[in-house]
Amino acid sequence: MLWLHWSQDPESAQSNSDLLNEYLVKKMTHGIRLFFEKHTWAGAIIYFFILTLIMTWPLVLKMSDQIVGQVGDNIYFIWMIGWVQKALFELGVNPFNVWFLNYPEGWSLAYTEITPIQIAMALPFSQIGGATFAYNAVMMLTFILAGLGMYLWIYRVTGSIVPALIAGTLFAFTPYHFAHFRIGHLNLSGIQWFPFFFMGFFDILDRRDFNWKNSLLAGIMLGFIALTSQYYLYMTLLVSGFIALITIVFYRRGLLKSPQFWKNVVVFAGVSLPVIILAIAPYISLQRQGGLPDRNISIVRPYSASPTDFILPSTDHFLWGQWIGNHFNRDMWVEGTLYLGVVAIALALIGFVKGLQGGHKLLLGGLLWGSLFSLILAMGIDLHWNGSSVVINLPEFLKILLGRSEAPLPLPGYLFFYTVPYFAKLRALMRFGIFTILFVSAAAGFGAAKLFEYTPQAKKSLLTIVLFALMFIDIYPGPYSELSGIKARQVDYWLKEQTATGALVQMPFRLAEDQEQTYYTLTHGKPYIGGFFNAFPPAQYARISPILEGFPDEASVDLLRQLGVRYVLIELDEYPDLGGVREKIEGLGMVFMNEVDGQLVYELK
Repeated sequence: MLWLHWSQDPESAQSNSDLLNEYLVKKMTHGIRLFFEKHTWAGAIIYFFILTLIMTWPLVLKMSDQIVGQVGDNIYFIWMIGWVQKALFELGVNPFNVWFLNYPEGWSLAYTEITPIQIAMALPFSQIGGATFAYNAVMMLTFILAGLGMYLWIYRVTGSIVPALIAGTLFAFTPYHFAHFRIGHLNLSGIQWFPFFFMGFFDILDRRDFNWKNSLLAGIMLGFIALTSQYYLYMTLLVSGFIALITIVFYRRGLLKSPQFWKNVVVFAGVSLPVIILAIAPYISLQRQGGLPDRNISIVRPYSASPTDFILPSTDHFLWGQWIGNHFNRDMWVEGTLYLGVVAIALALIGFVKGLQGGHKLLLGGLLWGSLFSLILAMGIDLHWNGSSVVINLPEFLKILLGRSEAPLPLPGYLFFYTVPYFAKLRALMRFGIFTILFVSAAAGFGAAKLFEYTPQAKKSLLTIVLFALMFIDIYPGPYSELSGIKARQVDYWLKEQTATGALVQMPFRLAEDQEQTYYTLTHGKPYIGGFFNAFPPAQYARISPILEGFPDEASVDLLRQLGVRYVLIELDEYPDLGGVREKIEGLGMVFMNEVDGQLVYELK
């Protein structure tokens, strides 16, 4: 009938066509809603899986041998996946004791973050497609699980599918997540446990009866956070402790007198504490040996966020990212990518206003206080603006007292640095910003639910399309054009065939702590004098570096002999006067073995 009417009256047919399109949109929307209502988990997983493929495109086509971005910290985590797999399934040894790095002293994985849960998630994928494939697979899982967790949390609170999907999208695909994904931080990309933890945590604070399921959920997820990142564990404990204090003071003054509350706490602590102790044990052991010293405040200060970091879109943004990079200081772009998003802020404001007036005062109040507390701590030691410290002129009495006329404007982080235990071991205080992003995304989901309540039924489909389109424009980084191949050098395969025992050193020695050098050990299998030491250099490395930087000379060669070195690799591009260098090397008793892939190999007997 519609076709017949169109053939007789074009204007009327156009009207009918519009009606038909509107009808189809409504039917499709209704069908999607029914599917989500019947298959909550499955529908959300499918949605976030497809969106992850789109947002990380074209990584899915190159997962086995390439990674997004340049080679950096990512290759270290790929090495860690490969090493743990080899240690557990081939050698049957303790993977935490890496005897062949920083040889002969050895090295503990606790010098950097181990992220056991991320590695454990990667091992099945590594058995299938290798370490690089596993690394990429886990990176993608962090997006899917982060979205799923936020979706389930907000759906539980609001009972609304679309707002829950909005909150999950805002959190999972926050530019913060993309920044650490691109730079290769497998540990810090592990934001997926936060929504699950706070879903259980807020339930413990809000409920007046004993509910072991939510206590168990919060306990397990806090354990997973501990096994993901020590930064995240410490920050989670600090932020959640503050929210609990606010709750007791303003919302549930009788909470500490409730036996049911303490039952929930016992279950929560009983589940989480053993895992936390297991997770922090390597770091405590290293701390007792003096291996994890406090940071100097001058090192921490540059890692203080600016208020502009929360309102500036990412430099990766497909439309205006380049303009942002050209007009604002983004030297600390990785840690400073804390953009909350226009859509998230607008919806969160609705959520906070309506939620604090309605029946979710404790939850929305906790989200509001937690987001402000995290934002202040993310701004670090002193106030920054556009990447630079804000300096103020001091009054006369302070000029006399401090002996200077101006000083940075201190923030609470300055006090925390000197008073709160272990706070001074943190370097990048900007990372507290992930909790502001988390809480604002959750509040945005609540705000979206309120917005849909006030929207006429006939316009809800249009509102859904508009909100998702605005979100996409706000956070989409665009397809990734920069991908890097991950592979060993030809010289590593040649070294693998050499049966003579002895350690390996890469010259010039400043290359010894590059992540790539650690990755190459998976192939050549030789004990290595260096390692990935940029966080906390071990004692041996600090002791030998000044001497080995003088290579080639008698002192450096004598030290190499003491360290048990047999193979010396010389990177050709690093020595302009190659003829003179070779003459010195051979004059010091080293024997030329081969030239492979831009590397000279000498034997030190």
